[in-house]
Order: sequence, then structure tokens, then C-alpha cells
Amino acid sequence: MPTLDDLIVAFDKGLRTVFGPAQSLRATPGENLPETGMTAAERELAAALMRVNHSGEICAQALYQGQALTARNPNARVALERAAQEETEHLAWTESRIEELGGRKSLLNPAWYAGSFAIGALAGLLGDRWNLGFLAETERQVVAHLEGHLTRLPREDHKSRAILEQMKDDETRHATSAITHGGAELPAPAKRAMRLSSRVMTETAYWI
Repeated sequence: MPTLDDLIVAFDKGLRTVFGPAQSLRATPGENLPETGMTAAERELAAALMRVNHSGEICAQALYQGQALTARNPNARVALERAAQEETEHLAWTESRIEELGGRKSLLNPAWYAGSFAIGALAGLLGDRWNLGFLAETERQVVAHLEGHLTRLPREDHKSRAILEQMKDDETRHATSAITHGGAELPAPAKRAMRLSSRVMTETAYWI
């Protein structure tokens, strides 16, 4: 079970994730690409899509921090913490792109984080096989979500496209890693519930 120190560290990470600027060890994909001519409506669409992706990364951070907090196997904890580190980079990339597009982050990010952290901690308590299986299924659904956004982005928005393509590659690798570390396949009702909760977040974050 997590210690008081673990809980304090988790709380601090939550505050940093929601309210602090995210940092990336890797260069932002597409940062050297020139801005191409987009209409005001296209920029607004791109900013809204990136706001959804930023909120998704807030949720991912919370999920993995919650899962790592209650994971029992050290190898599972390492896999979760490594995934969380790359999700921090995704958070930085999407935040930067939102600013470039003149958009804003979701006002509900604190709520997204709190809810996702609770779900992640619960998944961890179910045992490492289910914990890692939850990670794998989350990443598969994120990949499908990113593929949908890649079709919706304005054709001229090459910078956002480069970010989402790299994120998709990273998420695919996270899913494979989770299965390699012993993740179990989740039952169909659990997958459907995850898709439903994801839809609520994405549709709300698009506007708020």
C-alpha cells in the first residue's frame, strides 16, 4: 500500500500537471516546420482539437500516476512511470501548440485529473495484470482517437499533424510494452465503459 510520502508526492505531481508548465526532454515534433496559411475557422478547429488532446494527456498523467501509486510489481511500476514521463512530453507539445494557435486549455482539467487519478488507483488495486491491461486498452483507444483527429485537422496544419503522429507512435509502443509486461485483456464491458467515459471527456473538452 502507498505510504504517506507516496501520497504527498502524488499530490505534488497532480498540482504540477494541472497548473504548472509541462516540460519535454525531446524537441517538439514539427517545431521547425513553417506555419502555413490557415483561415481563422481552421485555426479555431485545430486549437479545439489540440485542447481535447491536451485534456487527454492530463487524464493520461492522472491515470498512470494513480496506477503507479497502487502497483504491486516493481516492473509494472517502472513501465507505468516511463509511460507517464512520455505523456508529460505530450502534454508540453499540445500545450505549446494550443498557444501557437491562439487557443486555450480546458477549464475542466482539474476535474479530469481527479477523476482519472481515482480510476487509475482503482485499476492498480485490482492487481498488476489488470493494471497493465488497463494501460494497454487505454493506449489502444487513444491511438484510435488520434487517428480520428488526424483526419479532422485542417490539411495545412502540418505542425499539429507532426505532434499527433509522434504521439500515436508513442502510445502504440506503450500498449505493446504493457502487454509484454504481463497485461491481461480486459473484458468487453470494461472496454465499452472506457470508450463511453472517453467520449464524455473529448466532447466536453472540445467546447469547455
